[in-house]
Amino acid sequence: MQRLAPALREDNVPLDLISLIKTILAATKEISFRVSQAHLSGLMGSTLDENIQGEVQKQLDVVANELFKDILLESGFVKAISSEEEDTSVAGNPNGKFIVSFDPLDGSSNIEINSLIGTIFSIHNAQEDMDADDPDMFKQSGNKQVCAGYVLYGPATMLVMTTGSGTHFYVLDRTHGGFLRVERNVQVPKDTQEFAVNMSNQRFWQAPMQNYINDLLLGDTGPRGKNFNMRWIAAMVGDIHRVLTRGGLFTYPADTKDPNKPNKLRLMYEANPMSFLIEQAGGKAMTSEGRIMDIEPTDIHQRVECIMGSSNEVDACLGYYK
Repeated sequence: MQRLAPALREDNVPLDLISLIKTILAATKEISFRVSQAHLSGLMGSTLDENIQGEVQKQLDVVANELFKDILLESGFVKAISSEEEDTSVAGNPNGKFIVSFDPLDGSSNIEINSLIGTIFSIHNAQEDMDADDPDMFKQSGNKQVCAGYVLYGPATMLVMTTGSGTHFYVLDRTHGGFLRVERNVQVPKDTQEFAVNMSNQRFWQAPMQNYINDLLLGDTGPRGKNFNMRWIAAMVGDIHRVLTRGGLFTYPADTKDPNKPNKLRLMYEANPMSFLIEQAGGKAMTSEGRIMDIEPTDIHQRVECIMGSSNEVDACLGYYK
C-alpha cells in the first residue's frame, strides 16, 4: 500500500494538481465525518428548498455542498467551480489553474436508510482567456479532464480516481487520516452476467432498451443464452463501484416519463467523471448515439443517457439500437 502523494508522483502528476486533489480530499474527509454523525447532529431529512435540478435538497446535500465549495474556493488553486447544488458556476481565484465540477453528495435519497452515498468530482484545466465568472469555461468535453474520481462513504471511505494513467482504489486510513492506494490499475472484466438499471421506468424506455433488458431477463432460455443478475443501489457511486470491482453494466437510458427531461444523469459532474474512470479501467461509457466523453457540453447542468461498464456487454446493448 502506498500513500496518496507518492502514488500520484509515481504517475507523474503535476505538483499543483496533486495539491488540488489533496484539497478535494480534505473536503471529502470532513463530509465523511458529517455523514457518519448525521443522525446524532440533527442533519437527517430534507430542507424546504429545491436545487436547480428541481430536486428537494437533503440537509446533508446543503452541508456537503458548502463544505466542498468553501474549501475549493479558499484554496487558490481553482478559477471556478460548478456543482449540482448551484444554479451556475461560482468564481474563485482569477489566476487559478483548474476548474472543478462536482456532485457533493450523490445518492442522497439513501441517507435515511444508511446506504451508499458519495462525492463525484471532475477537474479540467482553466482557460486563461476567460473570466472566472464565465460559466462557458465549463463547456469542455470529458476528453479534456485531467482528473476524475469519487469518494464512496460506505463501511470504508474509498477514493476511486484517475489522472489518465489507470484507475486506482484508495482507502481512508483513519489511524493517520490519509488515503492509501490499495489497488492499482483496476480492470473491468469484458464480459458480465450482471446489470444495474431502475426497472420502475421500464415502460417509459425506448424500444431498443426495452428489448435488450427483456432478453437479459429471459436468461438461459432467451437469445443471450445465459442468466443475468440485476442489482440497483440507487446511487451512481455505488453502482459504478460494483462495476469497477467485479464487472457489470450500468445504464440510465433515455425515457419519456418527463418529456422535458428525457435524460436523468448530468454530463459534467456525473457521466463524464464516471466515463473517465470506466474507460481507464478498460470498460466503455456510451450513449445510444456515441461516446460520452466526446460530447461537447452546451450547459453546466446538461443531462445525458448512460450505458457503461463491461465492454462486450455495452456493445451487446448498443447492438439493439442499430
